[in-house]
Amino acid sequence: MKGGVAAAIAILAIIAVVAQPGQAVTCGPVDAALVPCISYLTGRGGDSPSPACCSGVKAVKDMALTTADKRACCSCVKAAANRYADLKDAAAQSLPTKCGVQMDIPVSRTVDCDKITKA
Repeated sequence: MKGGVAAAIAILAIIAVVAQPGQAVTCGPVDAALVPCISYLTGRGGDSPSPACCSGVKAVKDMALTTADKRACCSCVKAAANRYADLKDAAAQSLPTKCGVQMDIPVSRTVDCDKITKA
């Protein structure tokens, strides 16, 4: 049940972002999109991210259309990563690849988001 609620929140957050083009990226929708990834990133969800997690990763990529958006998403992902002491760095860094998503936003606690320049 808990996973279903998290997935529903993530879907609603994604819809809210897609429905409001031109809006600045905020951490609420980014965090909601990545909620399904927490078990994988903390080592409690097996060796592969769930389909819901990968959908969230793709949603974050789709939110980050401009350099400013990418930096905002990066800051949100970095802040979220720092909230989980048991986050596995290797799992975080491999997440986009495991989901088959080419992403310019690193999933890391230590990334310098101001260095993201691709638009």
